[in-house]
Amino acid sequence: MIHETMDDEDISALEDTPAEHELERTVVIVESGEGLKALTPDTPVYRLRLLYSHETFLAAYPGEVLNPGNMVLVPTRYGRDLAQIIGVIRIHGALPLLEITRIERSATPEDLKKSADNHQQEQEAFTICKEKINAHHLEMKLVSVHYILEEPKILFFFTAETRVDFRDLVKDLVGIFKARIELRQIGVRDESRMIGGLGVCGRGYCCHSVSDKLKPVSIKMAKDQNLSLNSMKISGSCGRLLCCLAFEHCFYTEQRRTLPQEGCRIAYDGTLWKVLEVNVLMGMLKLAAEDGRQIQLPASSFEKNDGRWRVHY
Repeated sequence: MIHETMDDEDISALEDTPAEHELERTVVIVESGEGLKALTPDTPVYRLRLLYSHETFLAAYPGEVLNPGNMVLVPTRYGRDLAQIIGVIRIHGALPLLEITRIERSATPEDLKKSADNHQQEQEAFTICKEKINAHHLEMKLVSVHYILEEPKILFFFTAETRVDFRDLVKDLVGIFKARIELRQIGVRDESRMIGGLGVCGRGYCCHSVSDKLKPVSIKMAKDQNLSLNSMKISGSCGRLLCCLAFEHCFYTEQRRTLPQEGCRIAYDGTLWKVLEVNVLMGMLKLAAEDGRQIQLPASSFEKNDGRWRVHY
């Protein structure tokens, strides 16, 4: 596929800005694991997910075996809260201890009931907060509300184009809910990760269902994958470049190292040919001769000797 761009379309706005990516990275839910000084080889380490933000993290638990889907009580940056077990980490010899926290215990029926009650209150708090945002004429979009299970604290996640002075809003919310209020500004990618949805491929958002580790995505990644530089085709609902471009970039980079690049000239069948296109997924290369002829050859037909590419028969 040949690179193509819509006339007068500026797709640079689809890239993540350094400031925005730093903003997204600051929304780290898990504490640093202070106090976790040692981890014995037989101590199970699990990957957990916070259901309200869909972020994942690691936690150790020497107690009973925990199965995927189990809910547990664990310390987080915002307070002691519930998290869901995704699965056990099979090999954790090289895991950094500072990124592992400890699971306190399995969730009790009382914990689950309280969490369900909190969820109902979160919906009401969401409506109230939106009304107050409109009343104060604040340029911000409320994304999600969460009650910390074991703390008298409510988290309000929002997006905004710029910094927002929400001091009066916080005062109103404290007066209404009689609890500690925290407003957290997140990026548009975090919003998609938290809410979820279906991408253009028909599957769940990568940031929601594949990996919550958000990485900056560049237009160069789309070019390296021979994608059409059309904003409608390479951007997600968040208005940024598709996360899958970053996930697949390593594959394309590694594969291209084993193949001739576009523009490379190769002698074949007594004629000098120029590589027009490299289709990594199909494993095919399109070449053009000086007389205008074009052919396609499988990637397995090419080999590199002494720094030069040639076609072996």
